[in-house]
Amino acid sequence: MPSLLASRTLDPAVVAVEDRLYRALAVLRIVVLLNAIALNVHRANFSHPRLGVAVLVAMGAWTAFAIWAYAAPQRRVPALLIADMTMTVASLLSTLVVKGPWFNASVPGFWVAGALLACAVQWRWRGGLVAAAVISTVDLAIRDHITQTNYANVFLLMIAGPIVGYLCGSLQEMAASRAAAERAAAAAAERARLARVVHDGVLQVLALVQRRGTELGGPAAELGALAGEQEQALRTLIRQQDTSAAPWSAVADLVGALEQVAASSGLRVETSGPGGPVEMARGTVDEIAAVATECLANVARHVGSDARAWVLVESLSDQVVVTIRDEGPGIPAGRLEAAAAEGRLGVVESIRGRIRDLGGEALLFTDTGLGVEWEFTVPRRAPA
Repeated sequence: MPSLLASRTLDPAVVAVEDRLYRALAVLRIVVLLNAIALNVHRANFSHPRLGVAVLVAMGAWTAFAIWAYAAPQRRVPALLIADMTMTVASLLSTLVVKGPWFNASVPGFWVAGALLACAVQWRWRGGLVAAAVISTVDLAIRDHITQTNYANVFLLMIAGPIVGYLCGSLQEMAASRAAAERAAAAAAERARLARVVHDGVLQVLALVQRRGTELGGPAAELGALAGEQEQALRTLIRQQDTSAAPWSAVADLVGALEQVAASSGLRVETSGPGGPVEMARGTVDEIAAVATECLANVARHVGSDARAWVLVESLSDQVVVTIRDEGPGIPAGRLEAAAAEGRLGVVESIRGRIRDLGGEALLFTDTGLGVEWEFTVPRRAPA
């Protein structure tokens, strides 16, 4: 049974829940140990008293060690739980020697619950079920006859182990979901803060450049017009972020979004895809739509406003492939590298950067006179 520690250490909220469960289990271990000692002393039915005392001392020593060992997440390895179960089974088997084959109550009694619940916390319902089965089998095997009380105890173990394990897993999953929601809220707050910074600084500068460029005329007017376009794009982005409460949890249709991009591009664009909608996280759809917008803007800029283009969507089991092609003159070899060196990062960041952030891959097929074809492969799930 594999340990879940490796996956849980990535989420501090889940580890915190686990820590609390083990602290509660530590208290339980002490209670059931004292109960076992008190009952054995009260009954005083040891065939070998010295050996019985040795078993109780060993149980006490293991209890102290287990409380210390389970206190640190890095020590909660499979070997510790196996040793815990081994000590529990050994204490049960010792009853045959300490009390003889005609005993009624085992030496550990309810002390066996410590190892059972540790397995349930660490390995959830499967661990609780396996541990309960092992303890119950050993407990029944050492008895010469089974009473109704023995059956009731075994039944309780077989029910408690899986149920406690399931509840522990549910608590940990709830903690992980709550932590994710808090991180999303913090990210939204940071985006809002950055939007205010952009609004107070960058947008004002762009507005000033636009106004002064228009006043100066000539080449400055063209620069002002470009500044105005970027100001409008930034304002649109800020509005989208303000109204996007959960872009990665909501679902949107990729084909529908790309059809809207094609319709607003001003080009003759043919869009084709599967017969039904291609649903993905809304944040992923928004990013792919932004990439398509940039690609079609490049077609309009370099080929002409009456150019033809094609957008193809292929929906696979675990990924989506979007192909955007035009019939323009193509891109000469080395052109994109030179543009990036000059600081023009439209292709590098607006296209390839967005796809890379989605965990996907962007491939460019082009040459002089052969047009441009982009192929974007994006996983269906947004990156964590």
